[in-house]
Amino acid sequence: MSENKAATVRQPAGKPYVLDVCAFGKRPGTSAQVHRTVAAPERIGVDMIGIEAGEEIDLDLQVQAVSEGILVTGCVSADTTGQCARCLAPVDGAVNLFLTELYAYPGSETEQTTDADEVQRIDDDLIDLEQSIIDAVGIELPLAPTCTPDCPGLCPECGERLADLEPGHEHDKIDPRWAGLARFAQDGPADGGAAGAGADAR
Repeated sequence: MSENKAATVRQPAGKPYVLDVCAFGKRPGTSAQVHRTVAAPERIGVDMIGIEAGEEIDLDLQVQAVSEGILVTGCVSADTTGQCARCLAPVDGAVNLFLTELYAYPGSETEQTTDADEVQRIDDDLIDLEQSIIDAVGIELPLAPTCTPDCPGLCPECGERLADLEPGHEHDKIDPRWAGLARFAQDGPADGGAAGAGADAR
């Protein structure tokens, strides 16, 4: 039974999402803790909600060597902003997810038998966490966030938020077949009608 060994994970200059695992030396059981705060390189998320570019992302990870590569597990958290899918009001919140990602050693059976888009690779003793975090956040966030679970949405007639309107808010609906008559009643008789009435009197 192999004994767990502590290793040091270095961060290459200017690459906050990259872990240098050269010190692990492909020794299963070797591990390290990584606590790091990085900035979102771009907006991360889905159409209606996400982590804005430049927002801080907190990483609390365990990095461990296994037989086929380096296993990265731990918590990823950040604040999110977006819009309610029902009423378009601003929605603030946070995403907290547990990341589990295997980075395969070059030449390992996992690397040779798994499609490139199904497993991450170790490149020159470097692990890049960025795409793994982007993918995990996109899966974790709701496609249709709401400001409240029972948000009633927008009034289909005037477009105002129903939550801000009086109870029983509604609009008078006119049968489209009578729309012309309703406009006539509002505008009153045209000048031509008055002239016609005078002619009839003669």
